[in-house]
Amino acid sequence: MHDLPAIADYVLWQRGMFPKLLISGGATAGQAEPEAEVIAARLVEKGMPAEALLLERAATNTGENVIFARRLAEHALGKDSIESLLVIGKVCSMRRYLMTLERHWPQPRRFACAVNYFGVARERWHEHEEFRRRVLAEFTKIPAYLEQGFLRELDLDAD
Repeated sequence: MHDLPAIADYVLWQRGMFPKLLISGGATAGQAEPEAEVIAARLVEKGMPAEALLLERAATNTGENVIFARRLAEHALGKDSIESLLVIGKVCSMRRYLMTLERHWPQPRRFACAVNYFGVARERWHEHEEFRRRVLAEFTKIPAYLEQGFLRELDLDAD
């Protein structure tokens, strides 16, 4: 969970870009507290108004993050009111996040903010042991997830 404070801090920097923030994440990797609660607590501690937050606390993987978050957002905000999404997440997993959205929630316009908490530039990922490990793990996940129908390939030529 070392990356969660970095993500929360990045959200604060982006604060003026959105009226509501939906945070998705359940208890994973042996953690007792849902990721959404950890991020929300840091945001509130740093001055984010609690009423601006929507928390999805059950998701245990990226597919569930999107499916459960979509359900919560449509219920809380109205299905037709969601025109765009700003996805904030780990730099090493951003392509998979966007591919998951393409599969399970393709309608809103999507923007991505990749948080890099590794202390080395994104293009130098291969020089940092943990960054390299996480990027290479994505190379094994994405083809398997595509084959299973969890993801949809991105059209990089689209607007």
